[in-house]
Amino acid sequence: MAKLQPRTLSGFMELLPQRQVQFDRMLAIIRQSFSLYGFTPLDTPLIEASEVLLAKGGGETEKQIYRFTKGDSDLSLRFDLTVPLAKYVALNYSRLAFPFRRFQIGKVYRGERAQRGRFREFYQADIDVIGDGKLDISNEAEIPSIIYRTFTALGLKRFQIRVNNRKVLNGLFAVLGLEAQAGEVMRTIDKLEKIGPEKVRTILVDDLGVQAASADQLLALLAVENPLDELRAIRSKDELLHQGVEELETVVKNLKAFGVPEDHFKVDLTIARGLDYYTGTVYETTMLDHPEIGSICSGGRYDNLAEYYTDKQLPGVGISIGLTRLFFVLEDQGYLNDALNTAPADVLILPMTDDLSPAIELATSLRASGIRAQLYSEQKKFKQKMAYANKLGFQYVAILGEDEIKQGKISLKDMDSGEQLLLTKEEVKSEIFTHTDLKSGAKPIREV
Repeated sequence: MAKLQPRTLSGFMELLPQRQVQFDRMLAIIRQSFSLYGFTPLDTPLIEASEVLLAKGGGETEKQIYRFTKGDSDLSLRFDLTVPLAKYVALNYSRLAFPFRRFQIGKVYRGERAQRGRFREFYQADIDVIGDGKLDISNEAEIPSIIYRTFTALGLKRFQIRVNNRKVLNGLFAVLGLEAQAGEVMRTIDKLEKIGPEKVRTILVDDLGVQAASADQLLALLAVENPLDELRAIRSKDELLHQGVEELETVVKNLKAFGVPEDHFKVDLTIARGLDYYTGTVYETTMLDHPEIGSICSGGRYDNLAEYYTDKQLPGVGISIGLTRLFFVLEDQGYLNDALNTAPADVLILPMTDDLSPAIELATSLRASGIRAQLYSEQKKFKQKMAYANKLGFQYVAILGEDEIKQGKISLKDMDSGEQLLLTKEEVKSEIFTHTDLKSGAKPIREV
């Protein structure tokens, strides 16, 4: 019979065991960080009714969604975690306590063209705070602190959270007489980092018909390192601008109280994401040494999460980390910490006798004490068994031969130092507990 050639579909990530352990370690740290801020975990179905996922409809979403029928049902795979959240809150409104704070880490699916660093199946990690009618702006200042703590806990140091406010941009456009072209102007300035100010100016003036003086004034303000002083000077010219500047000042003032160092955030008026969605503070997080990568965490404030499902006013603020893409980028740039202990257990037990009972009893005792133990029961030569231990990165190997069994002891070999000790069972437990935490507690990312 002809054999099929095994292959993984383009745009889907499969990891070898060592990398999978590193990825799972990242997930665990992110969950722990989100939980510290009082966010409750949520899991929504991968498959939803197409009419629910496509309530807004149109645009790229409908082109990229994985949609299929099963019997009479029109179904789709979720393409993000926000739309399912909106459905969930609308469906369970009367049973939830507000503000509702949730985090969700899960796979989403987009049928876009697969390319390097761009996936069709990928993990997202989202947090959102949903209010019932109102939501205090302090939540918009707390979000960057969660970004800072999460990435610091992962091991990243050189990153920056860029903060803006959509009301500031819309107010500026009003002052400069650009209200009618606001959407197109915003899309254009969002390209500043990619194409530079000269090309942006050309598009504004030649393609969009913006007055040269207005384009120059806008670009000059966008280029200011700390624009709050300039904004304060002109905020009285427009009510929306005034409100946006006040909100931005409040967020910046509270960032330090929330524990975000000044060198890890900046006000950046070029952040213009979410044209039809975000209404207040917006965020993008970039790696300072790799700005070409783009944002590794983004989000912002929105006024009505579930407008397609309920008449209830449900404002919120949230962020999303594209974990699969981030992991790919970190691996590609050499940021993953290969010193992280990725062995499947703390100790590998090697029985050296035909009778496996003593080794089984040892494994059971170690596991009862909370030590991860793997029993190697294959009938292979000692050299092959040790090669297995080396390949999987075990820190300890416990050897049980006839001599050890007679003495009621275990030969415990430290694979890092090469030292081998003859110990009692309790001494083995103490040795492992003392030293394995040093490696298992390491961060999955290292700075290069």
